[in-house]
Amino acid sequence: MSNRSTITEFLLLAFADTRELQLLHFALLLGIYLAALLGNGLILSAVACHHRLHTPMYFFLLNLALLDLGCISTTLPKAMANALWDTRAISYQGCAAQVFLFIFLMSAEYSLLTAMAYDRYVAICKPLHYRSLLGSRACAQMAAAAWGSGFLNAVLHTATTFSLPLCRGNAVDQFFCEIPHILKLSCSDAYLREVWAVLFSIALAFGCFVFIVLSYVQIFRAVLRMPSEQGRHKAFSTCLPHLAVVSLFLSTGIFAYLKPPSISSTSLDMVMAVLYSVVPPAVNPVIYSMRNQELKATLKKLILVLVFA
Repeated sequence: MSNRSTITEFLLLAFADTRELQLLHFALLLGIYLAALLGNGLILSAVACHHRLHTPMYFFLLNLALLDLGCISTTLPKAMANALWDTRAISYQGCAAQVFLFIFLMSAEYSLLTAMAYDRYVAICKPLHYRSLLGSRACAQMAAAAWGSGFLNAVLHTATTFSLPLCRGNAVDQFFCEIPHILKLSCSDAYLREVWAVLFSIALAFGCFVFIVLSYVQIFRAVLRMPSEQGRHKAFSTCLPHLAVVSLFLSTGIFAYLKPPSISSTSLDMVMAVLYSVVPPAVNPVIYSMRNQELKATLKKLILVLVFA
């Protein structure tokens, strides 16, 4: 008998045991979710509606906002519904969809951040070739490659994970369906098939990481050689938001998946999952708008139009 016929639903980890704390967590998550929707929605509107933001950097930022919206919408609505209605259940199909969408969007976002590092490298280290190297066609191809690689990675992991026989119950020790916690439910050594898929993804992720690091080594060398202090400040103002987003994305993700087993606990796992799956989509719009005067000015105009229209 297959695992699909024996398990029809999974039980997700609740944020709290008491009803009062569940409602408090619901209100907190709702606030974070609305903030993420507002921030990323404003960036999407600003980039789409203002012609002067139709540049490669803002094109990639628009894609990042789309991915952030999708990522936080994959995990939080179900967690909020469970907290509000005092339940833990998620259907088998819903769990599979959650795994697929989460891996798809997170993988695509990492690939997109790599493309954004290349954009900053060309803009600062090869400014005379910027338009030829990063034309509209090249940008569209890089964005398509990011989304496509995320899709293929999600298909690989979802198909491998949900083909495994599960014989250790249906309780997932996380507030959303996360592959490591589903693998804990698998029988004997069957999970090794997914381990090979994970190793393959880690190798690709490491390649992207090396590319980002090398890009920023070249960027910082070029910036420090600039004779004008104003030029250095302008270069840093366009690079630091991306570097902050990459650092937040990688540090929380790496600690969540590679932390020592000796310090692992259910509560710590949940906190780390919130940090890498919920916090980045909510704070990325703030990070990008803080030092970017052009984007900040456009967002102010957009907000004024929305408020006084």
